[in-house]
Amino acid sequence: MDSVLPRIEISLSKIQDNTRILSRLYGLKGISLMGVTKAVLGEPAIAEAMIKGGVEFIADSRIENIIRMRVGGITDTQFVLLRTPPSQAEAIIKNVDISLNTEIETVKKLSFYAKEHNKSHKVILMVELGDLREGILPCDLPQFIKTILPLSNIQIIGLGCNLACHGGIKPDSKNMMKLSQLTTAIEKEFQLNFQLTSGGNSANYEWYLSTQDAGKINNLRLGESILLGRETVSRKPIPGLHTGAFKLITEVIESKRKPSLPFGETCQDAFGNIPSFLDRGTRERGIIALGRQDIRVSGILPENKLAILGVSSDHIIFDNEKYKYRAGDEVKFDLDYGGLLAAMTSPFIHKNLIDPCNNHERRHMSEH
Repeated sequence: MDSVLPRIEISLSKIQDNTRILSRLYGLKGISLMGVTKAVLGEPAIAEAMIKGGVEFIADSRIENIIRMRVGGITDTQFVLLRTPPSQAEAIIKNVDISLNTEIETVKKLSFYAKEHNKSHKVILMVELGDLREGILPCDLPQFIKTILPLSNIQIIGLGCNLACHGGIKPDSKNMMKLSQLTTAIEKEFQLNFQLTSGGNSANYEWYLSTQDAGKINNLRLGESILLGRETVSRKPIPGLHTGAFKLITEVIESKRKPSLPFGETCQDAFGNIPSFLDRGTRERGIIALGRQDIRVSGILPENKLAILGVSSDHIIFDNEKYKYRAGDEVKFDLDYGGLLAAMTSPFIHKNLIDPCNNHERRHMSEH
């Protein structure tokens, strides 16, 4: 199975280690974690590693991934849906414990199906604090809650916010304090006792280190920190965490000496661009069996700092003058979050899981 190319090798033990370290770290200030599995398509083995590492919830933005994890035997957790399409309301009630919500009509649909299936469904209301992705404006929150409180089979268990995604707005003491104050005010006004105040994601690491008092914030939703060992404000590695839990491995399919400049009349390339090239003379050039259909090329980081010269749908051309790779040689890459997302989504890249239960690192193919 190891010889299948291209493949991504996934160290479950490193993911579990990262989760354990982060769970202990954030737990020092009373903050629980949701392990976010959307970048790994809800791979059940990765969710299991997160649960063993200490997360209290598994969160994903796609109902299909949550169903995959349930079918894959992940039951000892609460599932959280991060994105709530109204068209999927019935499936959400059947498969999800908690959903994040910002629309009254969606919550009404959830209530309808929850009653129909005799289930209670928990909701976290997302508040807009500046990033301008999803969120209820703070001034509209009381009326929103007043409207949905009477709905049957729906339990409001907390507030949350999302930062550092669309607008790149950094979690800081000001917006975290705002969320804490909103939580306190809403609890007092409506005589509620919220279970969760979910203050954000992997971008909250710097805020956590700098704050003396987390206030009402008692939950974070972590994907990249667990999977890649990094915070997401500046993408710096978090001390003590593994940054290489995922390795992308592919092969060289051509290595030849060629001129640096294409020859003939220039036109658009396959993607509508007019390319330009630097004349570096005749050099050894290689081709890797990956392309835009497989991967986000800007999100892969060659272990030996290969210079990538160009990319087509199916090929990556690189400068091979220094390394002298030959056809059939393997090339390894680290991944950033965008690269991981694309690699795990690609049906052309095989996924090999390294089993933490065995000392000899038995690999097996993940079924999807």
